[in-house]
Amino acid sequence: MENMFRLMDQDQDLTTNRCIWVNGPVIVGAGPSGLATAACLHEQNVPFVVLERADCIASLWQKRTYDRLKLHLPKQFCQLPKMPFPEDFPEYPTKRQFIDYLESYATRFEINPKFNECVQNARFDETSGLWRVKTVSKSESTQTEVEYICRWLVVATGENAERVMPEIDGLSEFSGEVIHACDYKSGDKFAGKKVLVVGCGNSGMEVSLDLANHFAKPSMVVRSSLHVMPREVMGKSTFELAMKMLRWFPLWLVDKILLVLSWMVLGNIEKYGLKRPEMGPMELKSVKGKTPVLDIGAIEKIRSGKINVVPGIKRFNGNQVELVNGEQLDVDSVVLATGYRSNVPYWLQENEFFAKNGFPKTVADNNGWKGRTGLYAVGFTRKGLSGASMDAVKIAQDIGSVWKLETKQPTKRSRGSLRRCISQQF
Repeated sequence: MENMFRLMDQDQDLTTNRCIWVNGPVIVGAGPSGLATAACLHEQNVPFVVLERADCIASLWQKRTYDRLKLHLPKQFCQLPKMPFPEDFPEYPTKRQFIDYLESYATRFEINPKFNECVQNARFDETSGLWRVKTVSKSESTQTEVEYICRWLVVATGENAERVMPEIDGLSEFSGEVIHACDYKSGDKFAGKKVLVVGCGNSGMEVSLDLANHFAKPSMVVRSSLHVMPREVMGKSTFELAMKMLRWFPLWLVDKILLVLSWMVLGNIEKYGLKRPEMGPMELKSVKGKTPVLDIGAIEKIRSGKINVVPGIKRFNGNQVELVNGEQLDVDSVVLATGYRSNVPYWLQENEFFAKNGFPKTVADNNGWKGRTGLYAVGFTRKGLSGASMDAVKIAQDIGSVWKLETKQPTKRSRGSLRRCISQQF
């Protein structure tokens, strides 16, 4: 507490309306990563506060995903720590089922995020040895600014916090509708229209498939090489097969087996304009973090001509697009399946642990979950929900060991708490 008073003495000209001391870590983000960390801390009897800029948990899933979305991997690889999916859920839960699971998860572990609080900046105060996290929340008539002061800061905003909007010559003058994939819900309204889907990852493939199923005429832009794998081989998850083989075989051999199995199921996809990288799918994921596309029907639509594969874009001209091979296409609408990025550099004032791209610098050597001065990161290892869960367990154990040693409270406590240290209205 001595540090706490020193901090207040040196900064009487606070620009926030309130200053709150958090008796435990602050977790920024109430998506799956933040919820998993909070649940593990709850089990370690460590109090916490979760800050979320949206008005709900898992806002990416609730507000920025298309209706047909299902988990790409079997549910056992997507469950969060301490609570499996209900047994009656299918192997690949739907978007709605996953959201229901997350809401039940938050209820079970007494996780009550502070919604509509957008973190403006967070910095470590060297004098006090504490983190200062400033948020802004707005209502119809008022704006509230709060500064949270804590010993530990957990960054759980993840890899997909902000949409990526590409700069394409002439796109701003395009006469048709342009949306990002995060605003795409269903192909209903695109029936009969010529839709250009920019991007060929899992989102681009699924949006193209959904458009074709709703009788639109999608053209999917494929600029570079990619791995497309069947989601299942002989009724077994391809990902699960890969994980099992990696226990016994080297990575290069697993990649060769996966490519043979993919060829057996999907055939030669290169003749449709889908060129495979020289590096194998698992090696590419390990080295560059690039996830293979798991096919759930798009390849068949490409093979039948209901999805048109085109090369990169040179420019837009009115309601036409000129491709790099000189071909001109008439287009009614554009869906930008161009992915997402981390937003950490915009609010975290720290450059030792996090790189400029918003990812921990030490991800490659499996130390991407812990920095110095009480800073942690969860969900940045490019290993999906299972990777986030592993991070959450490590973080909670790390903080919990210190908490129990210093508080000498090994028995379970019921709720986290926070204490307001300053309350002022300016």
